[in-house]
Amino acid sequence: MLTYLQQRPRRLRWSRTLREMVRENHLQIKDLIYPLFVTEGKDIQNPVESMPNIYQFSPEHLLKEVERAYKLGISAIILFGIPKRKDPQASSAYDPDGAVQEAVRSLKKFFPDMLVITDVCLCQYTDHGHCGLVRNGEVLNDETLEVLSKVALSHAEAGADIVAPSDMMDGRVNALRSALDNRGFEHISILSYAVKYFSAFYGPFRHAAESAPGFGDRSSYQMDAGNVREAVKEALLDVREGADMLMVKPALSYLDVVRAIKENTEVPVAAYNVSGEYSMIKAAAERGWLEERSIVLEMLLSMKRAGADLIFTYHAPDVAGWLREEGM
Repeated sequence: MLTYLQQRPRRLRWSRTLREMVRENHLQIKDLIYPLFVTEGKDIQNPVESMPNIYQFSPEHLLKEVERAYKLGISAIILFGIPKRKDPQASSAYDPDGAVQEAVRSLKKFFPDMLVITDVCLCQYTDHGHCGLVRNGEVLNDETLEVLSKVALSHAEAGADIVAPSDMMDGRVNALRSALDNRGFEHISILSYAVKYFSAFYGPFRHAAESAPGFGDRSSYQMDAGNVREAVKEALLDVREGADMLMVKPALSYLDVVRAIKENTEVPVAAYNVSGEYSMIKAAAERGWLEERSIVLEMLLSMKRAGADLIFTYHAPDVAGWLREEGM
C-alpha cells in the first residue's frame, strides 16, 4: 500500500454531499432566462419544427407559458416578436400595438415580478430579413440606429424591464441609452448582445422567428468566429456607451470568449445557449444517443464555469424542474 501520498484529491469526491459542498460553480434556477416567441393574432400556438417543445405563441397563450415558467421558479424571460406585416423600414417593430408591446403589457399586469427583457432588432420585421435598414444591397449602420431607438422606446413604454439590442450595429448602445434617458427611462437597463458571432448555430432560431436574410448573409456586421481580442473591444465599447450587462452568443463554442469578457469587464455577463445547441441535443436525445438531462446540466454548468452570470436557454423549464428535484 502507498503510504507516502499526502494529497489525495479523491478524498473530496467520496460522496455526493461532499462533492456538492466543495463544488466551485453552481447552476441555479435564478441563472436562467427563458426565450419566448410571440406572434400577432389570437389563439396561436405554432410548434417550431426544428426546435422540439418550442412554439410561436399569441399573447394569451404566451401568458400560460409564462405562468408555467413562473411556477417553476424562472424569474426572467426574453421576448422575440413575429409580426404579420414586414416592410423595408421595419415599421412593425415599434408599433405600440405590436405583438411584443401587447405581450409586455399583459405580462407586467399578471406577473409584475417577472423580469421582462425584449430583443431589440429589425430582422423579424424587415421584408429583406437583415438586422438593419438596407440601401443598394448594403446594411446601413447609422440610419438603423434611429429605428432601433424607436423600438427600444416602444418596449420601455409598454413596461419592459430590460432592452437587449442584438443587431450588432456600431453605436447602438449609445443611441438607445440616449433615447431612453431623454424620455425619462433612465431606470431601464440595457443588456447588450455585445459579442454576437456570425454563426451556423442560429439556423433553428431563424425558423422560429421567421428572420432568415432574403439575400447575402450577416457576416458584415456580426463577428468573425476566429476573433477574441475583437470581442473584448466590442464589450468594452458597449460598457463605455452605457451597457449594464453584456452577452456572448453563441455560448457552447465560445466559452473562451465568455471567460475573456468576464475577466476584462466589471458588469454581469450572459451566455446565450442558442437554438442550434438546443436542437442538436434534442435530436440526439430523441434517438437515444445522449441522456438529455445529464448533458444539458453539464453543458449549462460549463457556461457558469467559464464565467457566465446568466444563461439564456430554451431548456429553461426542463432545467428548472430538474434543479427543483435536486433541491438546488
